Amino acid sequence: MSTSAVNRSLGRLIAADAGWFFSLYLDAGEGGGGFRSSYKPNRAFVAKGSAADPQRAAAEAGRRARSKLRRYCAANRLNRLGTLTYAESCHDPQELRSHLGAFFRDLRAGLGGAPLPYAWVPEWHKTDHGLHAHFAVGRYIKQRLIKEAWGRGHVHIKLLGDLPVGSGALFEARTAAGYLSKYVSKTFTDPGSQVLGLHRYDVAQGFQPIKLALSGHSPGDVLAQASDYLNGPPVTQWSSASVEDWAGAPAIWAQWGA
Repeated sequence: MSTSAVNRSLGRLIAADAGWFFSLYLDAGEGGGGFRSSYKPNRAFVAKGSAADPQRAAAEAGRRARSKLRRYCAANRLNRLGTLTYAESCHDPQELRSHLGAFFRDLRAGLGGAPLPYAWVPEWHKTDHGLHAHFAVGRYIKQRLIKEAWGRGHVHIKLLGDLPVGSGALFEARTAAGYLSKYVSKTFTDPGSQVLGLHRYDVAQGFQPIKLALSGHSPGDVLAQASDYLNGPPVTQWSSASVEDWAGAPAIWAQWGA
């Protein structure tokens, strides 16, 4: 093959990479994407903790964590919120995580041993009582069973109420994720809540929402493809075009269902 023919082939491959992409999480009923240029800038490696703008980097990391948590809760319809509190106190983040691991193993065993999707986040008490944990599950569980599995203090769990008429499990799960996300955000913005070297939240393995990669020539194109998969138009959508001082590449986001 001649040099010119090789160059033309490479040009077509590069051009094929350009366009709009969209990551659709079917079970979560949402997705996001943006415009991808054929130009690929060289990105220098930045060591952890060495960002030029640490506050902005922390805010972006928090946004990504909240998005992942929301999609997980939505995909698994985690619409019941619970709290686990120590009778005494716990000030050791590693010990809390060990206790939570035992709690969910015992809870799963008490429910018959079947896999159980869940999510949890830690929080520091405003007083000197130390740590407690908030969690979400997607099925009714007797409070007695939760208390027995925890065995270290007080428990509370509830199905979310005071929601708009007609709200389904998907809307409930997104609302639950919103509550959990508030505590996750603290670990990025509040120095006293940071847990370096430890997960800021955790979820049951094996229940991550599957991502479907879509591509097209415009925002409307990829949104139409996503809407075909989800049998209707999005109920909520956002575009960077609506942000006057948007500095990044063009981006879009949308949710389906209620």
